[in-house]
Amino acid sequence: MTNIILIPVAVAIISIIIGLGIGYAIRKNIWEKNAQNAQNDADHILTDAKAQVAAARTEVNAQKQATEALKQSAENSKKEKILEAQEKIQDYRQKVEDELNVKRDEIARDNNRLKQREDTLDHRNSLLKEQEDGLNQKKDQLQKQQEELDVKVKAAAELVDQRQQKLYEVAHLDKQQAKKLVLDQLADQLVKERATMIKTSNEEVAAKADHYARQIIIDAIQSSSADTVAETTVSVVDLPNEEMKGRIIGREGRNIRSFEALTGIDLIIDDTPKVVTLSGFDAIRREIAKRAMERLVKDGRIHPARIEETVDKARKEVNDDIYEAGESALMELGIHRMNPELVKTLGRLKYRTSYGQNVLGHSIEVAKLAGTMAAELGLNEKLAVRAGLLHDIGKAIDHDIEGSHVEIGVELARKYHESDVVVNAIAAHHGDVPKLSFIAELVVAADTLSSARPGARSESLENYIRRLTELEQIAKRYDGVKQAYAIQAGREVRVMVEPEKISDDRITVLARDIRNQVEKELDYPGNIKITVIREKRVVAVAK
Repeated sequence: MTNIILIPVAVAIISIIIGLGIGYAIRKNIWEKNAQNAQNDADHILTDAKAQVAAARTEVNAQKQATEALKQSAENSKKEKILEAQEKIQDYRQKVEDELNVKRDEIARDNNRLKQREDTLDHRNSLLKEQEDGLNQKKDQLQKQQEELDVKVKAAAELVDQRQQKLYEVAHLDKQQAKKLVLDQLADQLVKERATMIKTSNEEVAAKADHYARQIIIDAIQSSSADTVAETTVSVVDLPNEEMKGRIIGREGRNIRSFEALTGIDLIIDDTPKVVTLSGFDAIRREIAKRAMERLVKDGRIHPARIEETVDKARKEVNDDIYEAGESALMELGIHRMNPELVKTLGRLKYRTSYGQNVLGHSIEVAKLAGTMAAELGLNEKLAVRAGLLHDIGKAIDHDIEGSHVEIGVELARKYHESDVVVNAIAAHHGDVPKLSFIAELVVAADTLSSARPGARSESLENYIRRLTELEQIAKRYDGVKQAYAIQAGREVRVMVEPEKISDDRITVLARDIRNQVEKELDYPGNIKITVIREKRVVAVAK
């Protein structure tokens, strides 16, 4: 019975023990899973922490690299600034050195001029000393001749007394008859000696006058020495790069056509690197074109409207420079009063050449020569300077007005109330009318000295300019022609017509008429192209 009771108890105990074991196993399994999960979480947390640390390190490294890059950039920028400053300093130093070299050259030239003037003065002093010595010698000779003459007169007086006494004795003449006979013989002898003395004196005066005239001319030339400038018919404009040539030409060449039409100058673009050439015989138009092109290249905006605006500004600047050139010439020569219009006309001579010689420079040189010679001769120096300066004033506008430059100059001088002496000097400096004053003679002499010296003039250039001028004048004769330009060294004439007067059909007839007239009047090598341009422009302003 007891065993029967113990069996359930044992079974219960065993069941409890098995249940506890199973529970422990389950709990252990749960605990192990929890521990594994905790380990996994810890691993994840550690991995995240390591990733954050790596990210932080990467960020720190990136910041360090950025800092180093900034430092390097700052260092490079600093070095560039230093190099740029050094280059500017070098450029400025080079510029200063160039200016110093120019100044040194100017000082050297001035020193050479001063040395030449000192040599001239020394030579003049030596000549004066030689003249003084010669005069002293002549004085001594005259004194000696006077003494000899006194001795001869005394001897002649004694001889007269002897002859008189002998005549008394031989001829049995009275005193009055003997005296008359002796005086007649003496008079014949004195007339012969007087004629000889007069001839000798005339020869000495002629020699001295020739020497004195040469000395006056030499002094005038030395005191008004001027540089001779050979004028050309082309100007060169520098370009910053080769791409600028394409911008100057423009789309389908519209820019270059507009520029040539507005300036009347041939624009030559060839293979020469970084330059364009402006060709034209009219120096004023060529200067306007050069200034306009330089401004367009500097600005960079090149199109027909901009070209027209720039050419107008350049034309105004050149007109101002013309007036300033006239005023500068007056100031250089000490002329204080002259009509402003005449001053402007005088300034135009700066851009006018005669046989390759600049006419304004030639006129100033003639004025200085005439003034110096007038001062040496005791004449009106200021009037001579004024006449010399204005003697070629007609050449300033002889391309625009019919007539010779002498006739035009005379009309201008009378129009602006110049004195009769100046008018006559202008009219007579080529021998067209008689010279009515010594001033006119001096102007002719000074003009010959300035223009006839070797290298002063070139006839080939003058003939070339005359031919181009005649080409333009032929085209301008026709009604409705607004402007005509001879370009490409006279191989083409471009004629601008007024669209209100010349129709499209009429321009063909006009081109043929001009061609026929050119063939009839001119002799020229090769062919001449006649281009007639009719352009009608309409402008509307939106407000």
